[in-house]
Amino acid sequence: MSRGSAGSGVIGPVEAAIRTKLEQALNPEVLELRNESGGHAVPPGSETHFRVAVVSSRFEGLSPLQRHRLVHAALSEELAGPVHALAIQARTPAQWKENPQLDTSPPCLGGSKKSRN
Repeated sequence: MSRGSAGSGVIGPVEAAIRTKLEQALNPEVLELRNESGGHAVPPGSETHFRVAVVSSRFEGLSPLQRHRLVHAALSEELAGPVHALAIQARTPAQWKENPQLDTSPPCLGGSKKSRN
């Protein structure tokens, strides 16, 4: 299984919990997890914004919405508490083979008061 984490290389407790729960719930072939909190208006060391790529045969035959629901169910505790944003790429092994990359999030604008100029 592929693993990934961006940033300082230090894995915090929320990131560790996300990784463990997704491994247990989905038995992924690939699990790439990126803590993107540092790119947002949060204190240093925060674990509030994540991007995850989960590649699992459990996703075969499921719509994107059904796949996201499986991820949300596995992470219900984190999504109800410390995690503010979770970008999900939920793919089958064949889909990942076609495009094996974790997408990049756009830069944070600091809330709704800033415009995209």
